[in-house]
Amino acid sequence: MHQSFLDHAGRRYLKMALALCAASIALYLWHDPRSPPNGGTWLGYTLGGLGAALVLWLTALGIRKRSYSSSLGTVQGWVSAHVYLGLSLVVVVTLHTGFQFGWNIHTLCYALMVVVIVSGLVGVVLYRRYPEQMSRNRAQQTQDGMLEEIAELDVRALRIAKQLPPEFDAALRANIAGTRIGGGALAILSARDRSEVRLPGTPLAGNAGQERMLDWLSGHLSRSTDPERSRLINDLLSIVGARRMLLRRLQRDARMRGWLEAWLYLHVPVTFGLLGTLIAHVVSVFLYW
Repeated sequence: MHQSFLDHAGRRYLKMALALCAASIALYLWHDPRSPPNGGTWLGYTLGGLGAALVLWLTALGIRKRSYSSSLGTVQGWVSAHVYLGLSLVVVVTLHTGFQFGWNIHTLCYALMVVVIVSGLVGVVLYRRYPEQMSRNRAQQTQDGMLEEIAELDVRALRIAKQLPPEFDAALRANIAGTRIGGGALAILSARDRSEVRLPGTPLAGNAGQERMLDWLSGHLSRSTDPERSRLINDLLSIVGARRMLLRRLQRDARMRGWLEAWLYLHVPVTFGLLGTLIAHVVSVFLYW
């Protein structure tokens, strides 16, 4: 049975994270500094050092994922620890600050940490949800396989169109040429179909979901009085309908893959920003405090 990284080793790292949070809260409540709680007390330094060590260790996940021969635990274990111990940073680092915030590098470091954690949670949700959905959507096909099947349907449709008046061949070729899969980031992430078609005697218009093409064929079918012609148009309707289903699957696949990649464009750069501000935070503390 497939085990989620969140359930790895009986949720060992969840228990570790909860124990770390509980210990940090207990020490914070027990600690009685002469001044208001802040990062400059012995407890503040302890929690700050622990938080900094965690940040540095958590960023090592990217290195571990690329170290295929490493014996330092499984990648699944590292990811599980990354999630749960990353969440514990919210408690550890907040208590390190003593809830003292201001317009300075220290608060910026804290804010970037929160953004990294929140974006990481988004990544957890996406990776829990989309891989299984992608597998079902592909139905044991690859993206290239679906594209090849669409190409085969187009060849079949054009072959049938040769047995009909020239306007059918022109319409199908315009439909093929105007089909759009993907596009810009917003089009991919929203799975928006930007397909267009210029049918015989009509201006260029949107053809999302192949609707315009299907309506055009349906109109000709309803007006047809020739049984053979009606049969051929009905075959075209079936092919374009199958083409629509494949296009939708491709668009959903692109949307899910897009979201799985898009969150990294926030998570990774902000993580590097966090490392930079963390270094500035530590240096400024030891130089000026």
